[in-house]
Amino acid sequence: MGEGVVLFLLAMFLGYVYAFVGGFTDAANAIATSVGTRVLSPRAAVIMAGVCNLLGGMTGTAVAVTIGRGIVDPDVLTLLTVVAALGGAMSWSLITYRFGIPVSETHGLVGGLVGAGVATAGLDVVQWQGVTKVLLAIFTSPSLGFIGGMLLITLIYWLCRGMGRRQANRLFGHLQRLSAAYMAFSHGRNDAQKPMGVLALAMTLHFGWEELVVPLWVAASAATVAAIGTAYGGWRIIRTIGIKMVDLKPVEGFAAEVSGASVIQVASELGIPISTTHAITSSIVGVGVTRRTTAVSWGLAGNIMLSWMLTVPATMVLGWLYLVVLRSLLS
Repeated sequence: MGEGVVLFLLAMFLGYVYAFVGGFTDAANAIATSVGTRVLSPRAAVIMAGVCNLLGGMTGTAVAVTIGRGIVDPDVLTLLTVVAALGGAMSWSLITYRFGIPVSETHGLVGGLVGAGVATAGLDVVQWQGVTKVLLAIFTSPSLGFIGGMLLITLIYWLCRGMGRRQANRLFGHLQRLSAAYMAFSHGRNDAQKPMGVLALAMTLHFGWEELVVPLWVAASAATVAAIGTAYGGWRIIRTIGIKMVDLKPVEGFAAEVSGASVIQVASELGIPISTTHAITSSIVGVGVTRRTTAVSWGLAGNIMLSWMLTVPATMVLGWLYLVVLRSLLS
């Protein structure tokens, strides 16, 4: 078996591992609020999230194409670049998961691709238009989630001003089951497509395809693996987002999920890979601030924001290091 075949199989294997790890560590994005408000049991939440993530992941490939050819130029990359990029992204995800801190799988993958790509062929390999689009989303998606959460919960409070608190929580406890499914579906529509893009990139490099395409079996298998990862759930991060950061009631959980999921849906429609972590976390903070500023654990929120800012540079360095080390081992 030649070196090229080994690298291809390794890249495909790591692509599926990345799909699982992404679903596992990002499970909090899909179910944290519904578990935190006790509307759904953890078991019911992960089953629902797994199914809805799978359905969402099968609704398109626009985000996958952006990842596969919009971040770094596939014409000058190698399979070793893909392996190093995935290694950098997954290493950072697992490090931050160890401390229960949610980070963006999107930005981790983008950083890994850029770092490994630069180590492969220099700065000219970077598709700056695509990278700029992702970097802008670092700021716009949390802002939109925060503002959307504030506006939606304010509107709900006004519409339900004549309703008792217990009655409102009972009503929105039922509605939150729908919003949780909407959030999980949206999560799958954006996040499950990212491993599809990496797998398609690996196949393009190995088979010499002229254009990057995402075969149906790749889309289905990647979405399934991501859904399985989500079903296992990353409980440390679920506790961080759904319980520790803001103590939400069902009405607030509903508003946060609808706001975060809507931001993700718009980005997916435009083919922009965004951080679903940023979207839902900022929506939760926006909802919590509307109740009172002390409802938010600002120290924890600050730690999360710091990890967000560190993700791209950290994974760039890791991707670069993996490429350099692997290349020296194989030479």
